[in-house]
Amino acid sequence: MKIKSTVAALSILSVISFGAFAADSINSDQAQNRQPIGTVSIGSVGSSPMDMHEMLNKKAEEQGASSYRIIEARTGAHWHATAELYK
Repeated sequence: MKIKSTVAALSILSVISFGAFAADSINSDQAQNRQPIGTVSIGSVGSSPMDMHEMLNKKAEEQGASSYRIIEARTGAHWHATAELYK
């Protein structure tokens, strides 16, 4: 349940701030129409959900992705998130 809450929070933040990032955060319905190009994972100690979103965006952009979908997120003292990348 905690993972679902975190993914939901990150998704909401991505909708609110999508204009500030080069790669778009998308949902599973939007991902069906895109070509997957891999995954990225990030982790950090003591960061906020917005920081994690920015880190995922940076990794996605470095890999040449135009969008990404968060497929895993854990919270606590050590944050972790995994995203699937799309062209």
